[in-house]
Amino acid sequence: MRRRSIAGGGKAAKTRRRKTVTLKRRNAPKTPRQSGSSAASSETEVARLRRERDEALEQQRAAAEVLKIISASRTELQPVLEVVVRSAARYCKADDVTLFELDGQELREAAHWGAVPHLEGLRFPCTRGTVAGRLFLERKPVHVIDIQAEAKDFPEGSALAKRFGHRTIAGVPLLREGVAVGTLQIRRTEVNPFTDKQIALLGTFAAQAVIAIENARLLSELRQRTTDLGEALEQQTATADVLHIISTSPGELQPVFDAIMANAVRLCEASYGAMWLREGDGYRNVAFHGVLAEAYTGQWRSGMVTRAGVDAPVDRVGQSRKPVHLADIRTDRSYLDGHPLVVSAVDAAGIRTYLGVPMLKADELVGVISIYRKEVRPFTDKQIDLLTNFAAQAVIAIENMRLLNELRQSLQQQTATADVLKTISRSTFDLQTVLDTLVQSAAQLCHADRSAIRLAKDGLYYNVASHGYSAEHKARMEREQLKADRNSIVGRTLLDGKSTHVIDSQADPNPELVNRSRSGNVRTLLGVPLQREGTPIGVLLLQRAIVQPFTDKEIALAETFANQAVIAIENVRLFEAEQLSVTRCRTEPAPVRQAGRSSRVPRHDTARGPSRLRPSS
Repeated sequence: MRRRSIAGGGKAAKTRRRKTVTLKRRNAPKTPRQSGSSAASSETEVARLRRERDEALEQQRAAAEVLKIISASRTELQPVLEVVVRSAARYCKADDVTLFELDGQELREAAHWGAVPHLEGLRFPCTRGTVAGRLFLERKPVHVIDIQAEAKDFPEGSALAKRFGHRTIAGVPLLREGVAVGTLQIRRTEVNPFTDKQIALLGTFAAQAVIAIENARLLSELRQRTTDLGEALEQQTATADVLHIISTSPGELQPVFDAIMANAVRLCEASYGAMWLREGDGYRNVAFHGVLAEAYTGQWRSGMVTRAGVDAPVDRVGQSRKPVHLADIRTDRSYLDGHPLVVSAVDAAGIRTYLGVPMLKADELVGVISIYRKEVRPFTDKQIDLLTNFAAQAVIAIENMRLLNELRQSLQQQTATADVLKTISRSTFDLQTVLDTLVQSAAQLCHADRSAIRLAKDGLYYNVASHGYSAEHKARMEREQLKADRNSIVGRTLLDGKSTHVIDSQADPNPELVNRSRSGNVRTLLGVPLQREGTPIGVLLLQRAIVQPFTDKEIALAETFANQAVIAIENVRLFEAEQLSVTRCRTEPAPVRQAGRSSRVPRHDTARGPSRLRPSS
């Protein structure tokens, strides 16, 4: 904008001067004469140069001050931005300076200096209706002489100017490699345009602000990468520790669980942690970490199984097979509805923030790992992923233990089977030894508290071998003969001709079986028939003092032992038949022997077998 100025005054008066004649001296030195206007012009030029020099020196001092702050405050951005806006106001002779930074899709006030009213933490979208928005979008300086009069071009900016009272405004974009990252603008409360030099100087301050912002960004990225590397190293170390414990404790799960929970609580910055394994339709706690109130943990340390209910967070994890994250458990419906487990967790243990992740083998739920905080502070996505990784490690440990147990059981079964077969081969004439070995091996490998074999004699079934019974109970078994009826597990097995499994004999509808079970402190029963050519000749009986069903593998193993018992009994029968034939050849006349040969070898009557067996021990 050009400024126009008009200077007024009268006409200059004409005066006559008397001419004087002066004698010129030959060869006299000539003195140059300087007019008054030339001297004044020289003085004005000197003053201008001095002023420009002073302004340049002042600008250099301002730039040096900002650069000094940048170098001294590499870790902090805000002090640098504060110096930038303060220096811009001083050297550009502005009443107010504001620096905006891009935050998402909006411009956010990052620094401010001056007396012009403004909204603290002002944010607004990047539109051409404001000077800052146009600076950002067009990426070139903007100078508005009177923003209040520019409602057409700057509708939002003009409205703000009328509200806060500023008039002249100029600004420059903050550019990093040609990309706008913010704006820097100066304002005056009167209509007084900024000079080109002031706008150029504002661009210098903007460049310095970009340097400071870029330094802070690079430092922040470096710190983040360093932090990420440190966290990754820490997580790898924790994983290595857990895997080391898994490899060095192949037969134990508790050290693995304890190590997993300790690392999970530490790396996820939690206050407590707990691990729950799925059992039926409930959960059993297997590990706690952290100082939890005894009123909360005491009910779980006994190994009890809790049926959490569909509203409890741990059950929600199991139902969804996904992490459940509650920023404040006191606002969750389970607490508000008074779920006893959740109320105990909040009121007794002081738990506020909860995170639970499922322990999955394929899609099968193995358990839940939970971590807690005593304050309302949500866990980060990285911490959720880390806890999920620990849950996977726990599943690996459990699966390793399962495979190891199966291998051990298989080896034990093979060894026991080999021992029984060896006993059968070495004790062809000693059936009692074979049966005693069978009941002992069956009890051990099928995890039964007691075992027995009963064989038929005269339509009744007598005890011929037993393991795990008290002396008094064995004596009673020796005196007792059982019938093939529904009043005992032996009778039921004989009538059905197949393995019979009673989960809880004390809850059986047959009162006689209930009474027998109570008197013998028996809960779970398994009866396996000893069959020869489809006909039952006895029963292998397995008992447990607690309600714990036998597994399919244990039932199949018991049936194997029953088959081995039949083999041993059949061997003895055949041996006795052969011995009888030899004895007849030696004692009977030839015609009688010939008649005997023409007849079939008599089948062994199991009534004779038990008569040759000693009482079970």
